[in-house]
Amino acid sequence: MEIVGSVPPEPGAATPRGPFAYEGVWRFTAPALDTSVPQARHAVRDLLAHQRVPAPDDLVQNLLLIVSELVTNAVRHAALLSPEIAVEVSIGPDWVRVAVEDNHPYRPKALMADQGRTGGRGLLLVQTIAEEEGGIYDVQHTASGGKVVWAALPLAAAHVRLTTTSLPPLR
Repeated sequence: MEIVGSVPPEPGAATPRGPFAYEGVWRFTAPALDTSVPQARHAVRDLLAHQRVPAPDDLVQNLLLIVSELVTNAVRHAALLSPEIAVEVSIGPDWVRVAVEDNHPYRPKALMADQGRTGGRGLLLVQTIAEEEGGIYDVQHTASGGKVVWAALPLAAAHVRLTTTSLPPLR
């Protein structure tokens, strides 16, 4: 028998909690132009502040660096096939995920450091930050043939290791 409504929990049972006020999913689009990089970074920073996400400053700075790298990659490498990109911020009770979607089918990989190159290590930086923070990063194809590159970092100071099963699916 299923009881629905306001029923006190069983003795010793965990009290169910509703979503925190800062939880949710926000998505915005931007043209695939260099000017969209700082705009996306500022939009994410302002969103985290407005929602009062309980994230330490170093975590916020790492998230903003990830946003900059992912949007820069989309602008530099996908603009020809994707004149518009989408940025999605998903905030759960214990984690925050940033994702950048474009319509280019190429699935990028993190490149190892090469002393002779001045660029090309953005995804390596994203991967390293995610790993150091106890988070994860991935690249997924979209139904429309494009891709979503995302990283999720835990909000907990204890850096609980995230798994893809602990995050909701991308939209």
